[in-house]
Amino acid sequence: MTTPNPIKQQPSGKSIGKGMLVASFCLGLLGLTFLFDGWLETQSNPNRDPFSIETSSGTRQVVLQQNRQGHYVAGGEINGLPVTFLLDTGATDVAIPASIANKAGLSRGSASQASTANGIITVYDTQINELTFGNITLKNISASITPSMGGETILLGMSALRKIDFSQQGSTLTLRQLPES
Repeated sequence: MTTPNPIKQQPSGKSIGKGMLVASFCLGLLGLTFLFDGWLETQSNPNRDPFSIETSSGTRQVVLQQNRQGHYVAGGEINGLPVTFLLDTGATDVAIPASIANKAGLSRGSASQASTANGIITVYDTQINELTFGNITLKNISASITPSMGGETILLGMSALRKIDFSQQGSTLTLRQLPES
């Protein structure tokens, strides 16, 4: 009869090497995931923190780049809440999903019907105290709370855009807010 050897065997160098290889592969894959996710976000919104300048005459200017789909998307704020805007010259008002309106403390006013590409919908009038993107700040902007609108993007419509000058050249949109007289 043989007696078991009470000495525990140490893992061989091969099994330690395999474990290190697997761990390195997993860390590399995780790193690539974060890198690729950041790249995709930049492709979707190249204007997360839009480039802004103020000229010597006091004109505030924000320069936006088109995203891969040809839209102008930019980071900004509504009443201090960080949001993402999609500029939409075809929208009469700033259109805000109900979930964002609640977070921004916007109250629902009177209900009305609006005609959209998806048909007639019910919207609620509201007022934005302060809307900011880049160094441009707009005050007391008419807007619509749109319960049927999903997502986390706000349509920046003409109720805001008519208060600034804008021009497009190539894939760049320049927005200008003239100094108040």
